[in-house]
Amino acid sequence: ASTLPIRNHLLAALPLKDYTRMFPKLEPFVLTYEENIYQKNEEIRYVFFPSSGIISLLTSVENNSTLEVGLIGKEGIVGLALFLGVKTSNNQAIVQGNGMAMRMSAEDFLGECENCGALPRILQRFTHSRLTQVSQSAACYRFHPIEARLARWLLMTADRMEKDEFQTTQEFLSNMLGVRREAVNKAAVSLQQQKLISYSR
Repeated sequence: ASTLPIRNHLLAALPLKDYTRMFPKLEPFVLTYEENIYQKNEEIRYVFFPSSGIISLLTSVENNSTLEVGLIGKEGIVGLALFLGVKTSNNQAIVQGNGMAMRMSAEDFLGECENCGALPRILQRFTHSRLTQVSQSAACYRFHPIEARLARWLLMTADRMEKDEFQTTQEFLSNMLGVRREAVNKAAVSLQQQKLISYSR
């Protein structure tokens, strides 16, 4: 385990002895585009440490619509609620970019959190970064025009996917940004006219 590159930032931040102890409890998991990792109010049976790809966290709003409240890639973990003492997911988690993750059962994860190793301290810092991201997102939704919100989402996705080309749909983006598809289309056209992006069906 110690000779392989660790692409997930949280796992990479662990001392070698902690990671070596955890390694047998981790298993590879393929992240497939549009796959549901959790449904809202579902019991969290696994936590996921992405090494590539991205997972969106969605909350439900009126008229059966959804809004993205988090975007997790190789910098983080999906299933953080377990660390905070909550056993069910308050959000839907859906794969938005193909990739790989290491997953661990909830039982093993909670055991590691109680093991007096470095994992809880690292997860505390990640929790703070998630709260900061949510705060920034709230400000962005309130004050920034749709073009800026779309640009921000595309940049966050590109950072986590580590490439400039990826797959998505206008319908999914409308859910991510909390606007109608027509608004997404208008914003995308504007960004393309400014030669900031290019896209096709």
